Amino acid sequence: MNKILVLFDSASGNTRHMAEFVAEGARTIADTEVRLRSVDEATSEDVMWCDGIAVGSPTNMGILSWKMKRFWDETMMPVWNQTDGKIGCAFSSAGGWGGGMELACQSILTVLMNFGFLVFGVTDYVSRGLTLHYGAVTAKDPRDEASQDACRKLGRRLAEWTAVHCHARHSEHPALKMDERMMPS
Repeated sequence: MNKILVLFDSASGNTRHMAEFVAEGARTIADTEVRLRSVDEATSEDVMWCDGIAVGSPTNMGILSWKMKRFWDETMMPVWNQTDGKIGCAFSSAGGWGGGMELACQSILTVLMNFGFLVFGVTDYVSRGLTLHYGAVTAKDPRDEASQDACRKLGRRLAEWTAVHCHARHSEHPALKMDERMMPS
């Protein structure tokens, strides 16, 4: 069984909405259990439980929020060397486009790498001009379908990678699924 944790911080509710769409996407992969946790309620046990984690934060001056950083500095530090090989990805919202969301995602990915997580980006386009190279990003609330699809795709890809790399379910590999979609019916 895939175990996915969607961990988020959200001051305005925008990143929480993104987290809900990420969780929805992860649930589309069979045999996947998803925990949705606010950084205020999450524990190190939640992180130790999961195979893969999607971490979301509002963009604060181009980086992750202080609450999210504190979670990794304080709550997770006692288990620092016990998370190697788990899979992780990032998502972030900001007050407007150009607010540094991709930088915030990179700062989240950097934290995850320091804890031994294997991180990834997504090369697929979810709409014209919208990719998830560093994670899902949106300005304000993810109201438009493209932003919602970006979050769902990130969650689905996380669940696919954990299915492949943690549970040897190679049929979930995204490249194989792409090949199947391109075959004539």
